[in-house]
Amino acid sequence: MKINVLFTCAGRRNYLINYFKEALNGEGNILAADVQHNAPALIDADISLLVPDIYDSNYISALKKIIKEYDINAIISLNDLELPILARHKSELEETGAKILVSNLETIETTFDKWETFRFITSIGLKTPKTFLTLDAALEALEKNELHFPLVLKPRWGSASIGIEFPESVEELRLSYALQKIKLQKSILLNASQEDFERSIVIQEKLEGVEFGMDVLNDFNGNYYGTFLRKKLSMRGGETDKAKTVIDKRMENIGEQIGSNLKHFGTMDCDLFLCADGLYVLELNPRFGGGYPFSHEGGINTAAIYLEWLRGGKNVDQFNNYKADISFSKCDRMIKIPALQPSQYSKD
Repeated sequence: MKINVLFTCAGRRNYLINYFKEALNGEGNILAADVQHNAPALIDADISLLVPDIYDSNYISALKKIIKEYDINAIISLNDLELPILARHKSELEETGAKILVSNLETIETTFDKWETFRFITSIGLKTPKTFLTLDAALEALEKNELHFPLVLKPRWGSASIGIEFPESVEELRLSYALQKIKLQKSILLNASQEDFERSIVIQEKLEGVEFGMDVLNDFNGNYYGTFLRKKLSMRGGETDKAKTVIDKRMENIGEQIGSNLKHFGTMDCDLFLCADGLYVLELNPRFGGGYPFSHEGGINTAAIYLEWLRGGKNVDQFNNYKADISFSKCDRMIKIPALQPSQYSKD
């Protein structure tokens, strides 16, 4: 059965394009769409397309045209900011016959909103950093000795580590908070932050410990399948740059607890900290994250699993050969950007 998969907001995720091409083995096409003609992932796709900005009024209609013209079977988004948009239009888009591999809107709103993420994690009995929705609440906790510096200040609806600050005094906290409000109005996060701009920044305690990434994989009905861990050895630009695969039952149980309660669709990228007093869950991103290549190379072929599920099959254990203690590092490569013609999907 031939399958055509469209990656939206493809950006720099060349590795995902190639993982899926390899798993397809010629039985279909991998398409990549982006608003920028020089997005690196467009180069490795079988078919590359330019589309409007995700906030453009023509964006959803452009996706519908692409689905129909290229007989798309599934859409996978690679951008946090796009997930709420696709979730809101999921039923409408799936009327075209394509499967939109995005969780339902309630799940997306829980994970995209860092305040709601905090509430969800605590509601299922897991540890997460103390989080405050207002500057006054954080200052009060500091006065009561319930919160201690250094802190983490970040956009409530954030992405890719944009706008994160680490204040170490009350003066720095006040200044960082005020400056962050100004910067938000000039950033790509403005649209997302408009929902509650006065409370668009969260303040958290800064965790001290060993950081792990984990991919929590559910099927397309929200049923838990497995958790795949990696110890972060170094970071670069908000993404895991070097990591080592890990198998740890205690951490896997946390992944199962999250996946079984959240019931997200497909893979979810999470951050986990091993601190002196236990394990803390920090972030929940229901999409392929920057740490996925480490899991893939460690033996879990989520690309092949996705295709098996899209074909209606259940024999996915054959693609799970995860091994511990394998270290990997990312590196850059140069790609020549060809001149692309204006796309019909960028127009009315």
